[in-house]
Amino acid sequence: MSATHPAKRVFVVVIDAWGVGALPDAPEYGDSLDANTMGNIDRHADSLNLPNLEKLGVGNILPLSRIKPQDAPLGSYGKMSEFSRGKDTTTGHWEMAGIYLETPFPTYPDGFPPDIIERFQQETGITAILGNKPASGTEILKELGEEHLRTGHPIIYTSADSVFQIAAHIGPESKIDLKTLYFWCEKAREILDGPHKVSRVIARPFEGQTPDNFKRVGKDRRDYAVLPPEATLLNRIKTAGGVVLGVGKIEDIFCFSGLTHSIHTGSNPEGIAVTQKIAEGQQDLDALSLENKSLSEFSQADKQFIFVNLVETDSNYGHRRDVNGYARALEQFDAGLGDLINAMTDDDLLMISADHGCDPTAPGSDHTREYVPILMYSPKLPARNLGIRESFADIGKTTLAWLNLESPEQRGRNMLETRESALV
Repeated sequence: MSATHPAKRVFVVVIDAWGVGALPDAPEYGDSLDANTMGNIDRHADSLNLPNLEKLGVGNILPLSRIKPQDAPLGSYGKMSEFSRGKDTTTGHWEMAGIYLETPFPTYPDGFPPDIIERFQQETGITAILGNKPASGTEILKELGEEHLRTGHPIIYTSADSVFQIAAHIGPESKIDLKTLYFWCEKAREILDGPHKVSRVIARPFEGQTPDNFKRVGKDRRDYAVLPPEATLLNRIKTAGGVVLGVGKIEDIFCFSGLTHSIHTGSNPEGIAVTQKIAEGQQDLDALSLENKSLSEFSQADKQFIFVNLVETDSNYGHRRDVNGYARALEQFDAGLGDLINAMTDDDLLMISADHGCDPTAPGSDHTREYVPILMYSPKLPARNLGIRESFADIGKTTLAWLNLESPEQRGRNMLETRESALV
């Protein structure tokens, strides 16, 4: 069954790690005030052609040499500050959905403590591990991939972000299979609690036979996050009887909480294509239901929230400091954006943003603490300058307003009730 009946829909597309300039507190996170993901891609990429993003007003957010500001942009434009403490995926997405983190998730610049590793080995039956240090995901495969192939011992590593990552080779000749890798991650997620409650445990399957051709398998990656500490935007829409559809790793970031439908895409092109099908009403939504319910069984099926994460700008290019690869990924998104815009009806709202920065010209391989862009479009909305927003939670507030699901009741410290302002 496709969503062919009239519906009010909000599409939020997160271009993972697409920052637009350092936040004033960036030095507190070890980042330079010169950090600027979009600006430095514009300066250093061999080429950059983003006609649809240009029309929406990206060039009106920050000065760019290859993307021009528009006198009459198609969409509204601005940038958002991150109110929470942190610069990671979970913190950014949660803030959009109304959750404020005052204390950042723990990080491990010296690797994980012995008691954590010992308990992990004890509960999984693993006799030894490799790594246990901060590292680039590609570099650690070059360093330890062959030893892993020989021994079958998992490669454990982290970064400046709050992550416990387990890499394992998969394939007919491997000593490990996906089921085992996921089991290891599930055990790690159980162990990493209390003061060691990291943002995410990530399964990092890879393939290839030599350091020169080891390659991570994106479609089989899984993120094991922690449950949000209170009801989010997603839960509120679901509780009201609406449809909440996650595309990409949204299901992992929110541990499926608040989702009614989900599809775990393996690449940006797949995520873009799925989002396009949904926008055009060509996607069988019933097939994506997490509860085996048809659309007709939702009391507010005409209120739909489609939350999309496109991760490869971060995982494949930002962390790897690949400026030209990042530029090509943005062009890939832009190529599909025109059709997505054309699919929007007067009852649809499209917001494009990011969860943090990851400047591919910055030292190291980690995220950067930056403003993120906000681009907003609906055929019936006049374009305007949205300015600098106080928090990412303005996205959640705007979603509730568009779907007519705002409530005056206070819900503790949830940002959708206490700090936000709608963009419409």
